[in-house]
Order: sequence, then C-alpha cells, then structure tokens
Amino acid sequence: MSFNSWMNSIVDAGRDLLLRSAKDNKNGKDIAELCRDLCSNKGEAMGTALACAVVNAYNDMSDEEKFSFFTLLIDDYSADSRDILRCAESYRGDSSEQNLNALKQAIASPRLQLFRRINMSATGTPTLVQMRSYLQRLLKDNPSLRPIDDDLKYLLKSWFNRGFLKIRSIDWKTPAHILEKLIAYEAVHEMNGWDDLRRRLADDRRCFAFFHPALEDEPLIFVEVALVKGLATAVQPLLAPKVDDQHNVEADTAIFYSISNCQPGLKGISFGNFLIKQVVMELQQELPTLKQFSTLSPIPGFRRWLDKALAEDQPTLISADDKQSLKVLSQDGWQQDNETNETLKPLLLRLCAHYLNNEKRGAAPLDPVARFHLGNGAQIGQLNWLGDTSANGLKQSAAMLVNYRYELSKVEENHEAYVNDNKIACAKKVLELIEG
Repeated sequence: MSFNSWMNSIVDAGRDLLLRSAKDNKNGKDIAELCRDLCSNKGEAMGTALACAVVNAYNDMSDEEKFSFFTLLIDDYSADSRDILRCAESYRGDSSEQNLNALKQAIASPRLQLFRRINMSATGTPTLVQMRSYLQRLLKDNPSLRPIDDDLKYLLKSWFNRGFLKIRSIDWKTPAHILEKLIAYEAVHEMNGWDDLRRRLADDRRCFAFFHPALEDEPLIFVEVALVKGLATAVQPLLAPKVDDQHNVEADTAIFYSISNCQPGLKGISFGNFLIKQVVMELQQELPTLKQFSTLSPIPGFRRWLDKALAEDQPTLISADDKQSLKVLSQDGWQQDNETNETLKPLLLRLCAHYLNNEKRGAAPLDPVARFHLGNGAQIGQLNWLGDTSANGLKQSAAMLVNYRYELSKVEENHEAYVNDNKIACAKKVLELIEG
C-alpha cells in the first residue's frame, strides 16, 4: 500500500468513527460514558471522534444538564486524596525522581486529562473557554465547583500564553463581523453604534487587539488609543465627533483610554500587560514623534470605598464637615454647580489620591485598574477633576479619572519595585494632594 493510500485510509477511518460516535450519542450514549471512553487508552483517530462527540453533547445541554455535568466532573474526575497521601509518604521516605513523578501524577486531577482530550476536537478550545465562562456564573452559589475552574484556568493559561497571541491593528477596513464585536465587547466607554465606532477608528485614533488561532476572529482583548497634543485630562472630548475644521496638530502623546477584555472564559488570564507594551512598540515605529504614553483610566472602586469609609466613620480621614459636604454626591447634577465644585474638588482629589496610593487589598492596591497598570510598571501621574461626567463616571469615581504614565525609561524599575517591595510609583503632585 502506498503512503498516500495509507494516509487516506486513516482519514476515512477517523471520519467513520466520528460519524459512528455522533450516532451513538443520538441513540442515548450519555456524556458520562463518552467522557469515560475519551479518557481510556484509545487511538488518536478514535480519540478525536470521541472529543467531537463530547463537545457536541455539551453544547446541546440545558442549564440543568450542565450543572449535572459539572457535578460529575467533581465526583468522578477529582484527584484521589488517598493516592496523594500515599505518594507523599513515599517521597518523604525516598525523595527520588521516580517518587516525585508519582506524587505529581497523583496531585494532577483526572479532569486535566479529560480537558486535554476534549481539546483534540477542532472546536475543543472555544468549547472549554465557553464552559469556563458558564461556570463563572455558578461559582458564587456553588463554591464546591471551584476545582473545575482552577483546572480550566491552569490549562487555558498555558494554551493562551503570549507565544500564541497575534496582534492586529483594527481600522475601518477590518471585516464587519469583527468590528461588530468591538461594539459589543467595549467595557469602559459604551459605543452607541457604528458612528461611535467610526470616530474611534479615525485617523487620529488607533485600535489594537490580540487574537488566538483557536478562536479565529474572536478578539481576546483590545485597546483604544487617542493621538493628541499633551496629556488628555477628560474622556468626553476624546469620544466626541471630530469637528471638520479642527486643526490637525502633530501628536506627541498616545492616550490609552479604553482597554476591554472580551472573553469571560479567560478571566484571570492577563493579556493587557503584553498588549500595552506591544502597542507602544508599534506606535513608536509608526509615529516617532510620540514622546508620552499614558492612560486616561477610570477609578472603578473609588465611590464604593468612599461610601464604606463614610459608613465606618473615620474622623482622621473624613471630618464631620467633610461628611456634610459629601452628601451632595447623592444629588443629580452636582457636578454642574460651580460653587459646589469649589468645595468638593480639593476634598475629593485628596480622598481619591489617598485611595489609589494607600488603600490596599493585602499588599496590593485596592483599585483593580490601579493594580493592573502599576503592576505593569506605570506611575500614578495625575488625577483629573470632572474627567468623566457620564452617568457611569459619576457613579464609579465622582467623575474623576487618572493618568497612569508609562515612562519607558522607568517601566522596568517601577515594575520591579512594585513586585518585590510593594512600592507604588506615584508622582509628587499626587502625593501632595494627600497631604492637603
């Protein structure tokens, strides 16, 4: 038999197995049996067919059936604690490579093998990403399912590492089905249709996204950039339609004003740090005149922290007079009153600077956006009063925004100080706000 004939026979056998497996599933072969078959020592062609059958069975499940499937994954595919203890005892008595490997194997749950084999299907990776996305909704009320999430996250971190990611520049010529997803996935400043998107892809704007081969045209994360003169301090002018007679100025600053994660199933797997650094390199190459790289970022936890601080009564931080002044935040339109702003501005700037620099979750900053950018090596550069007067901006941060500055000569130094010593890079003028 020739090599080509042999290869064709394997392909035909695999196709027959796939069709037979799908037929078996329709005839009542449930996903539990399919998973057992998939984890058995079967050949590659049969394994691929079974993986496809498991994927199809999962995608056809109701919510109730998915919950039962997750329960099955806990009951039948968790690591055996007795094996772990036995192997640990053996390794403690004899720390040989053989005993170490046995311990590693005992600790690894059979779920990992099952998920790896499901990934043999052509649509295995997106199915596992969707599976984790669905699982995220159940964890709060069903913490016993968390080991499944841990296993999926462990594998997806490996499968979605930087080496597999491809960066693409998004513009108005990008296929419409991808552009539609940008509108749907925008998480910071909502887009109201195609006109908003067109403005964000104009000639003084840039947009970049990461993609993964297994998810085809599904963006994982995208960043929107405004090319401006000087440091942008408010987002509404950046989002406003471009005026026809607006003078074109040579931009010297790139403002990262929106970063949106697109796949809930990849929660906790960081792409943004790689994306920002890659975009900086792309922009430097395209536009050598750019001298500053900065974000214009929301402060999503500030009002929540402030409300808690007020309820807990911290007189050394917020005096009785301060509390009286802050009551106006519950009134609509407070940001439009100049007299109110004169009182609130220094008070809220002081409290927000304190929040970003001093309030912690463990050793890390309490604010999630601050954790992200400071961990990347950025500096808290400037607070911007009335930087975002949208309803969401008022609700999250009393209309304030912050510039996290990426000073390229200091990024690595800032990152090392943050990671090793929990030190926050903060501009002198922001620290002075805390002192009042």
